[in-house]
Amino acid sequence: MRYAAITGWGMAVPDRVVTNRELALSMRGVDEEWIVRRSGIRERRVADDRETTSSFATEAARRALACAGINSGDIDLVVVATCTPDRLLPATAPVVQHALGATRGGAFDVNAACAGFLTALASADAMVRAGTVERVVVVGAEVLTRFVDRSDPKTSVLFGDGAGAVVIERSDTPAGLLSLELGADGAGASLIEIPAGGSARPASYDSIAAGEHSIRMKGPEVYRAAVRVMARAAERAASRAGSNACDADLLILHQANQRIMDEVGARIGIAPERVFSNVARYGNTSAASVPIALCEAVEQGRLHPGSRLILSVVGAGLTWASGVVLWTAASPLGAEELVGVARGER
Repeated sequence: MRYAAITGWGMAVPDRVVTNRELALSMRGVDEEWIVRRSGIRERRVADDRETTSSFATEAARRALACAGINSGDIDLVVVATCTPDRLLPATAPVVQHALGATRGGAFDVNAACAGFLTALASADAMVRAGTVERVVVVGAEVLTRFVDRSDPKTSVLFGDGAGAVVIERSDTPAGLLSLELGADGAGASLIEIPAGGSARPASYDSIAAGEHSIRMKGPEVYRAAVRVMARAAERAASRAGSNACDADLLILHQANQRIMDEVGARIGIAPERVFSNVARYGNTSAASVPIALCEAVEQGRLHPGSRLILSVVGAGLTWASGVVLWTAASPLGAEELVGVARGER
């Protein structure tokens, strides 16, 4: 039986750090602690004018390849999960594929918003298991700060930019995704949206004047849906893998809001110290949040060969996904070297 082991990982984030203090100074009626109480976020990374979704995706992918110890020419496929592509056409993945020099690999994008990375990973995993490909780079990358309404403190303080990537390779022993739970509810499509810019409402003077090219979110409804579906999906994915969600070595949720993650962990019954969180430093990076968290979990020594972790995410659409991952981390590099390579320090 075929499996798809995660053999490399890497992340790339902007150098610029924007703190709550900086945002609070530019908004009326907002202070630093209000942002923390509402979201758990203390700072986020913001792209400069030269940086793009594809540039972050490319750098994260390069670091993941170096971590895995394989050349870009050996990659069969590049999958980029994003809801903030460089442009509507073409997809971002071919741009990344070209920049990497993965000349024999295919490339495509996945847009499942914040659920995009796990959805992309599941797609790539299925292709490896089917024998269609052997090695895949899967990336979650976003530049969300270019799509926020700076006059709306309820949304503009939540988002950040960056990318995370993994390399998956064929394995003949159990590894990688052991189970998967996917779901969607299009009735909730209006809960998180950018109203204009697509074929339903192309860009126009009216759409720009109305501010319809920025993220709009119905916060309370999103909060309730996120808690409900991530907890349920995690429990179902664990059950499919023959285990209980509360027994996972680590739970990595979509890093959108600390209160949401706390409540999901409580519903599952998993110990708080086994619920990973880095939302305070990066904010909500949508499809990039889980792979960035994965990289930092490895860096902190929280994943070892044999560890079982649960990934559970929810995004606009509404879309959601959860999976149980068996961590094997087979690599010729030592632990300290892996951390440095994944962050681009070696």
